[in-house]
Amino acid sequence: MDEQLIKDCTAKAQAWLGDGFDEETKAEVKAMLENEDKTPLIDAFYQNLEFGTGGLRGIMGAGTNRMNKYVVGMATQGFANYINKAFPGIQPAVVVGHDCRNNGRMYAETVAAIFSANGIKAYLFESLRPTPEISFAIRQLGCQGGVNVTASHNPREYNGYKAYWEDGSQVLQPHDKGIIDEVNKVSLEDVKWEANKDLIEIVGGELDYDYMMAVKSVMIDQQSILNQKDLNIVYSPMHGTGRQIVPMCLRSWGFQNIHVVPEQMVIDGNFPTVVSPNPENAEAMTMGMNLGTKLGADLVIASDPDADRIAIVCRNDKGEWVIINGNQTCMMYCYYIINNMKKLGKMTPDMYLVKTIVTSEVIRRIADRQGVTLTDEYTGFKWIANRIRMWEGQRKYIGGGEESFGFMAYDAVRDKCSPSAICLICEIAAYAKDHGMSLYEYLMNIYMEYGFQRETTINVVRPGKTGAEEIAAMMVNYRKNPITEIAGSKVVCIKDYQALVQKDLVNGEWKESKIEMALGATSNVLQYFTEDGLKVSVRPSGTEPKIKFYFEIPAEMKTPDQYEAATAAAEARVPAIKASLGI
Repeated sequence: MDEQLIKDCTAKAQAWLGDGFDEETKAEVKAMLENEDKTPLIDAFYQNLEFGTGGLRGIMGAGTNRMNKYVVGMATQGFANYINKAFPGIQPAVVVGHDCRNNGRMYAETVAAIFSANGIKAYLFESLRPTPEISFAIRQLGCQGGVNVTASHNPREYNGYKAYWEDGSQVLQPHDKGIIDEVNKVSLEDVKWEANKDLIEIVGGELDYDYMMAVKSVMIDQQSILNQKDLNIVYSPMHGTGRQIVPMCLRSWGFQNIHVVPEQMVIDGNFPTVVSPNPENAEAMTMGMNLGTKLGADLVIASDPDADRIAIVCRNDKGEWVIINGNQTCMMYCYYIINNMKKLGKMTPDMYLVKTIVTSEVIRRIADRQGVTLTDEYTGFKWIANRIRMWEGQRKYIGGGEESFGFMAYDAVRDKCSPSAICLICEIAAYAKDHGMSLYEYLMNIYMEYGFQRETTINVVRPGKTGAEEIAAMMVNYRKNPITEIAGSKVVCIKDYQALVQKDLVNGEWKESKIEMALGATSNVLQYFTEDGLKVSVRPSGTEPKIKFYFEIPAEMKTPDQYEAATAAAEARVPAIKASLGI
């Protein structure tokens, strides 16, 4: 073990034994210092927890690399300094919210107190609220920024801090760097802890109503809903913030047969009914599916703890529950929006959709064939929000999403939004049922029209300092030694979003061209396209200690009953794809 690193971490930890730290924190730090195994000490102090693609996110506990009130305090002081510099001559205001996670209320109150101490008005939600409602409130109240205390779908030991800008989107360049620079200047002694209570306003119900009305504006075909108002829906908030607003929104759309998973309606940051509160995991949906079976439900839906992500479960052609993956979800939304807005005469030439670069290329085929503008943006809804910002007043946004179980159906919110996405998928299910189909059959019809491909995501987790170094080394190696063949298929195109260079294999020679992305921004992403239609994307996570591999694997599917066989054929290629990538 690196002795100098231990020495440096020890010095940083000892500073946390001084004045200004509470006794509980001191005891935790002292235990790390006295422990013969220095790994916990190093992981807690080897770096400062930094703003990534989603702000702060980390394991709760003592240390500079952990989520605690001191790290939150310094981040907020830096954010406050930046806001005051960015908006001179006005009284800035922010929205502050939190979800159900342990320590969430304490962190949110700390954030509001520090903003107010810096002369910034803080609208603090009275209790937990969905992430998309925080985004909505920033716009509705005309604020200059906001913070939501959440770790989204991460395990129970995590908490986080999402920083938002004045348009309600998560912070992008140049403000992200500007905030980080300000945060890095802050020492604990600089933090203004003492609240100015005159600048803290508690908000709640009035914004809930306005938000619910905004969600209702997403509705496309009310008649289908009226015809199928008894659609049998089971919903779970996963112990989190969707517990009240989602059923309210569904009822406002006209759905009358809504059931909730009672055990998961309980607000609890320990998430006692699931291993992890991630709707991407089938395990988390078990309770909902069991209730759905008991009640004969048409579909089972869940939102994650901060209610930005969704999960959708419907019955297949055998009556069995199947989870619709994030790519399929996004694909269904885009297909439905285009087709039904056209049918109802609501589509205009200025309308457009957005997907991220790692999201299904089937969506591209749908948009191109239908003559609808579709843009590809970087991963993260802040980039979708940025596209809206760029085309504000010129074009009309009608939807955007990504593979990570999220969709943003309107521009009143500038982050992924499960209440609107849940209502819209229920509308799609109602439309399908009104036309003699299940939601599953509706999905199969899209494949029959536009071709089948299987999307699979492989997460390689590498925690701690050594893990971060290993992930960085993997990306360097891929660039130094370009992959030319994947699972027996020749690579014909490589996109490097860090260099913004695309290489195409033309007549046996590689031709280079420039990739144009919004703001000229770069991202540590590599993509490979093979001659048989396979697509592989490689991206280190900006919020978690892992590197993500996204596979889009084509397979033959001539009839709907061949779906399982096509899926199996695609999945059978995964080991060979992984071997080609060295994972």
